Amino acid sequence: MLRNREIAELLSVEAKDHTEQRRRTLQRAARAALWRWTEEAADLYAQGRSLTELSLVGPWLASIIGRWLEEPPPVAAPSTLREGFLTLADARETLASHPDWLRAYRGDLQMHTTWSDGAASLEVMVSTAMERGYEYAAVTDHSVGLPIAHGMSEDKLREQWRAIDDLAVSLPQGFSVLRGLEMNLSPEGTGDMSVEVLRGIDVVLGAFHSRLRVTEDQTERYLRALANPNVNVLAHPRGRRYDVRYGLHADWERVARAAAERDVALEIDSWPDRQDLDVASLRFVAEAGCRVAIDTDAHKPHELAFVEFGLAAAIRAGIRPDRVVNFLPRDELLAWSRASRATASRAG
Repeated sequence: MLRNREIAELLSVEAKDHTEQRRRTLQRAARAALWRWTEEAADLYAQGRSLTELSLVGPWLASIIGRWLEEPPPVAAPSTLREGFLTLADARETLASHPDWLRAYRGDLQMHTTWSDGAASLEVMVSTAMERGYEYAAVTDHSVGLPIAHGMSEDKLREQWRAIDDLAVSLPQGFSVLRGLEMNLSPEGTGDMSVEVLRGIDVVLGAFHSRLRVTEDQTERYLRALANPNVNVLAHPRGRRYDVRYGLHADWERVARAAAERDVALEIDSWPDRQDLDVASLRFVAEAGCRVAIDTDAHKPHELAFVEFGLAAAIRAGIRPDRVVNFLPRDELLAWSRASRATASRAG
């Protein structure tokens, strides 16, 4: 049976043989097969239903996919830029067998608002997090070192804190908005905000946004970042993007051990075309007993639902539930955040 991930690869390959308009149609359908089809196309076809029920599939594509399902063609291994990504059908199948993981998830620790490059206001993103039944959410807009994403200066960050405090007054008891930040890290692992400002933040995510296409081993780069005493979570560590860039190479076993020793969480960025860290890398994280943060990197309200991909990746990699920081009650999460940074400061 052809699974959606294989159909997506066939669509991507097929796109190379068509005019620009049809190529775009095939490429969009390939992404839909990965991240928008809620059930396996083969199951739908076997039930005698029309393939046009699938997102972005019209009669022309339905006839192509139908032929593949009738007589499955050989499917080559995906390009390295497309390998290791879960489909929505994969994620939901995994979570159906582990419903306790969705129930245990207390809050997202990476989401963006119009204070930097998000598409929705602070109020809308917080409201959506509450509608999902969360106990907390961290607002993690970008720091000053990433101007392309409208990164915030320290003064603007303090303004955001005041806006968060004003909003908190109107929120129901039992939900908390955490002061967060996605701090830009240099290749040397240093941040771009003062220690004084960082002391006022509940959860600091450190992230690389430059030199993401180098092919040399970057293990030492990660070790320097993990030694930064102000970082709680190393965000989207590989820096990969589906069909765009492979991301950074590293000895993930060594990186995971260092993160465990420093008590820093490695992030599973659940945004579909990131899925970073991926399942293969996460198996080293599971073995090391390192903490993970499962976040969506949401820039729009509906993207908070992407958490399914991260939860499924953690389950498939064998991550223990007690290693997921998003499962911690708010006070325990904040205690870990403070202790992690204090330990690193003393070590430094």
